[in-house]
Amino acid sequence: MTDVEQRYDDGEETPLGGYAALATTFAAGAGVFAVTVWRRGVRLPDTVPAWDVALLGTATFKASRLLTKDRVTSFLRAPFTRREREGNANEVMDAGRGTGLRRAVGDLISCPFCTSAWVAGGLVGTYAVAPRAARLVCAGLSAIVVSDWLQYAWSVTAQKAEDSG
Repeated sequence: MTDVEQRYDDGEETPLGGYAALATTFAAGAGVFAVTVWRRGVRLPDTVPAWDVALLGTATFKASRLLTKDRVTSFLRAPFTRREREGNANEVMDAGRGTGLRRAVGDLISCPFCTSAWVAGGLVGTYAVAPRAARLVCAGLSAIVVSDWLQYAWSVTAQKAEDSG
């Protein structure tokens, strides 16, 4: 173990060096984006309407769940995670595997809360330079959220009808 990984004494290796590399990558990406936007003279929005914040938030939620929990996107996570168990609604529960940066990436891409910062960064960056395109992408992801809720409502209604019939 490296000195960075030895700071926690919880009996389990904590890939702090890998986490630091990921945080640095995120910050560097945000910095490169900011400098590029500034150099190209892109005029950023003065305000973001509440509706757009809601749309961005809903899309961030759904994209994060799709990337971190969906069975079909398992191929993206497989090199960095191990399957812990099956979840509800075709979701899976994965956990980071390996050590160092591999484990840190696995921890990131198996956690919807962690991944949401990266997804939001991408969506907000797109919104800043191409708001119409970002709204369209966000509307599509938000439509999936509405569809998911309708699927759950239908399942509950169908189950109640089956139980009473």
